Amino acid sequence: MTLLDASRIALVIATPPLVIVAAQHAPRWWRALADRVAERQPAEPRPYGLPIERLAADLRRLLRLHGELTASARPALCAQRVWAVEAAIGGRAIEAATALGVPHPRPDGTGLLTRTQLSALLTALAAAGLVLPARACPFTTDGRI
Repeated sequence: MTLLDASRIALVIATPPLVIVAAQHAPRWWRALADRVAERQPAEPRPYGLPIERLAADLRRLLRLHGELTASARPALCAQRVWAVEAAIGGRAIEAATALGVPHPRPDGTGLLTRTQLSALLTALAAAGLVLPARACPFTTDGRI
C-alpha cells in the first residue's frame, strides 16, 4: 500500500463526518455572515413617532370628543373625562408639534398643559398647516383655532 492509497482511504473515511459537521454549522455560519454584511450597510432612517396623518386624525377625534363632552348637560358628571381628554389632546399636540418642528411649551410637573398653552399650541399647529376643525372646543375665546 502506497501513500497515495492510504490518503484516499483516509479521505473516504473522513468525508462523511466532515459533511455532517458542515451541514450542522452552516446556518450559524450563514447567520454570522449575514450579520457582518448588515453591520457594514448604513441603517435606514426611521421616523420618530407616529405619522403626521395619524396624529392629525387623533387630534381631530379628541377635539370633537372634547366639544361633545363640554356641550353635554351633565358637566359635573364628566369632568374627569374632560380632564383626561384634555390631557390626551395635549400629548398628541406635543407629538404633532415635534413632528412639524413647531416650538411647544414644556408640560408642568404633572405632565399637562394649561388651557392657555394648549390653545396657543393648537393655534400654532393650525398655522403650520395641520388641518384642525374651525370650531374645535372652548380653548380659545371665540371658539376658533
